[in-house]
Amino acid sequence: MGYFEDKQALVSDIFNRYPATPQGKRSALMPLLREVQNHFGYVSDGHMHEIAALIGSTATEVRSVMSFYSTYSTVPTGTYHLQVCSTLMCSLAGADELWDELVTQLDVQPGEVSAGGRFSVQKVECLGSCGTAPMMQVNDLGYYENVTRRKCHDLLAMMKNGIMPTPENPVPATVRPDGRQVTATGDAMGNSGQNLHPLEVQP
Repeated sequence: MGYFEDKQALVSDIFNRYPATPQGKRSALMPLLREVQNHFGYVSDGHMHEIAALIGSTATEVRSVMSFYSTYSTVPTGTYHLQVCSTLMCSLAGADELWDELVTQLDVQPGEVSAGGRFSVQKVECLGSCGTAPMMQVNDLGYYENVTRRKCHDLLAMMKNGIMPTPENPVPATVRPDGRQVTATGDAMGNSGQNLHPLEVQP
């Protein structure tokens, strides 16, 4: 049975965010990928075929879209998937040293999962937090900024004990047509556009 076969309400909710056209249906690709990625930690070939059938596309096209984004993985990831921004600004601010600290402490390389399945690591492109470099993201849930060697050690210690550190900043939000802010994980933030009160114009 496919992952989405018993999740018709979820699929309908995702499709309803877009126009009821073939192109609108294809626009649902990203949130469908995100749903699978969040649940399994990666997107398998089988999931690509299932999503392609749902949106009227091909698994090849789904994989092609995925290859453009470092947030999607085609191989299993650990319970804590650590992503380190590796663009120039972060590198100049110490991202290379942060990366070396992670792979040394965890004894894991990209594409691998540490013993026990707890950690995986990945270098990613700009996460939009250049002013607080070096920084990393864990499980796409939020940002950890100005990560010194000591701070890295403290964060890893918490995760090794099964504690997810509270992100210092949430992942950036997008705004749906109804005005609702939604994070990358699909969580609603704040009020919808319909719930906002008009500004009072001062005389």
